[in-house]
Amino acid sequence: MSKLLIVGTVAFDAIETPFGKTDKILGGAATYISLSASQFGVKSGIVSVVGGDFPKAYLEKLNAKNINTDGIEIVEAGKTFFWKGKYHNDLNTRDTLITDLNVLAEFKPVVPKKFIDTDFLMLGNLHPAVQMEVIKQIPNRPKLVVLDTMNFWMDNTLPELIEVIAKIDVITINDEEARQLSGEYSLVRAAQKIHEMGPKYVVIKKGEHGALLFNDGNVFFAPALPLEEVFDPTGAGDTFAGGFIGHIARTGDISFENMKRAVISGSNLASFCVEKFGTERMENLTFEEIQERLLQFKLLTQFEIELS
Repeated sequence: MSKLLIVGTVAFDAIETPFGKTDKILGGAATYISLSASQFGVKSGIVSVVGGDFPKAYLEKLNAKNINTDGIEIVEAGKTFFWKGKYHNDLNTRDTLITDLNVLAEFKPVVPKKFIDTDFLMLGNLHPAVQMEVIKQIPNRPKLVVLDTMNFWMDNTLPELIEVIAKIDVITINDEEARQLSGEYSLVRAAQKIHEMGPKYVVIKKGEHGALLFNDGNVFFAPALPLEEVFDPTGAGDTFAGGFIGHIARTGDISFENMKRAVISGSNLASFCVEKFGTERMENLTFEEIQERLLQFKLLTQFEIELS
């Protein structure tokens, strides 16, 4: 069985959308990625940090999904990273109300010995210096290294981010971030510029408008499933990344053709994530539900046409 190491935040979120709001609930990039990847039966582990205020019950939830938490440092005297946000009516824009780094501010990652020989590495949204430190701790390059990042790091730590981008195989970012990173408005040109920075594959997420996969002149587009109701988009991008790397880790196939299937797998799982607040939907997702929705994706994109 392939090993998957996930680096990112394990956190508290407080969310407000037009449909309601929550107090502090389980969140963080690594949390969403790992819950998504767990649907593929891979052996995964998380590298992160939490404070003494983090409930053991949350760690037990992850363990119950066969997610190893040995790499989550617990700083008993500290507080867990906390984010609070409010979404606008269109759910595509949001205001960040509170960001408390807490223990994350001084985090020094340590890769557990049992994952030092990981087959796949998923660098979730986090400070590039932390991502680079994890890369340095793994002596043999994994079969595939995937990076997810955001405009905050482009604004504040661009030189360090560029160094990390040069050492990865796949980058997943949204369309706005792709334009910012590349300086190009056209997403095709943006992908070309980002490809020159190091990644062989560029995945550009477009939210409710699907995702694009670029590789050496090849392009693939995966639609997003039209949903009757979107409740909370928090973590959808991380869930996409988890579905993507989870599919790759299960199959062990890093060809462009299999990357296409991985993009669909990521889109499929992200469509579930938005149906409930926080991680609730991902915690209770069943194999049958995933398969049924995959069929919907297939029907959405499959057609026959005669070419003259």
